[in-house]
Amino acid sequence: MSTDPIERVMRGLYSVALYLLAPITVYHLIWRGLRQPSYFLRWQERYAFYAERPEPPTLWLHAVSVGEVNAAVPLVNALRRSRPDLRLLVTTITPTGSERVQALWGKDVSHVYLPYDLPGAVSRFLTNYRPHAALIMETELWPNLLFGCRDHGIPALILNARLSERSLRGYRVLAPLVARALRTVRTVAAQSHADGERFIRLGASAEQVVEVGNLKFDVTVPENLAEFAALCRSHAGARPVWIAASTHEDEEMAVIAIHRRLRSIFPDLLLLWAPRHPERFRMVADTARTAGWQVSTRSRAQWPQPDDAVFVIDTLGELMSFYACADVAFVGGSLQAIGGHNLLEPAATGTAIVTGPHLHNFVEIAQRLQDAGAVRVVEDAEAVREALEELLRDPQARERMAAAGRALVETGRGALARTMALLQPLLPPVP
Repeated sequence: MSTDPIERVMRGLYSVALYLLAPITVYHLIWRGLRQPSYFLRWQERYAFYAERPEPPTLWLHAVSVGEVNAAVPLVNALRRSRPDLRLLVTTITPTGSERVQALWGKDVSHVYLPYDLPGAVSRFLTNYRPHAALIMETELWPNLLFGCRDHGIPALILNARLSERSLRGYRVLAPLVARALRTVRTVAAQSHADGERFIRLGASAEQVVEVGNLKFDVTVPENLAEFAALCRSHAGARPVWIAASTHEDEEMAVIAIHRRLRSIFPDLLLLWAPRHPERFRMVADTARTAGWQVSTRSRAQWPQPDDAVFVIDTLGELMSFYACADVAFVGGSLQAIGGHNLLEPAATGTAIVTGPHLHNFVEIAQRLQDAGAVRVVEDAEAVREALEELLRDPQARERMAAAGRALVETGRGALARTMALLQPLLPPVP
């Protein structure tokens, strides 16, 4: 335990505040559960009560939700290949993240929800799983969790670390505490020089921060991508296709309006629609039907039919494959201040990309794609429609963008090898 009296006081005040707010976590789970019933399940894990205690050695990786799980795929697969003797524990916070972990690796990795940042829950979690190291993806800076790793002698690393200016400002209230917690971390493996500088501004030392690149560039393209796309096209028929990917609730009416305008120009145009959150799957399909279109879904029809105007992708883990089925992609979370979503997946599949202006979670990636000519970043929904129309009319422009995106992804690879090199000294000897 720390002998720093200032740290003890700050941790004490922070923890008291969390315990006072603990009843709100129950209301939060109930409120989310009314929209997504899986939030009603496995509450004991949220407070770190477990029926079993696994045998070591365990390597623990935390990925908050689907995006972070997807970013961790190359790393988890590399660890499984190189160290099959290690038990891998992957934690998430959201049920969709949990479902993605189970879809990717099934019982080959363990999964529980990360507990709330209450000191008792953190201690129970770390005592139960006794991880050899803690690998925390991107920007999960929970003070009691980081202090708990130090107090239990568990080296912690922040991998694929990113920190936007907006997130940096968000930590302002807890900055003195977060800075101390951050200095307990063994290494901050930053995605970019700018991310590393922001972690230093938050409180990390320059010696802690290493620029390794973005693991998302090491994305694995599905082996059967061409066959999947050809099969989808054979069912849908020979016609233009666009995809609205990772859209949020406030973007849905814009997608409806865009599709209506585009179908007035391309009457047989098909929209593949993948809402960001599973609780929106049914609502999106119903909204499209109310708009007067024939709609089918992945879970029921498997493939879009020739008369479909909209095909809703209401499954997890297939978005990348469906990108390859589209002529052009709109990536959501960008017409409102969400911060955007992964632009590298459509780039890796060779799909021209259009996105809105709110990209603060992917500033560097968006800029690199824009500089390469692989993405069009536009200001609003009307500009999205105009860009989609232009690209649907111009197959040569789409191909140039697709080629630029694939090339950029290939040249950006390498973060996985550098990250694995950082981990090797921390892993237990091979038995």
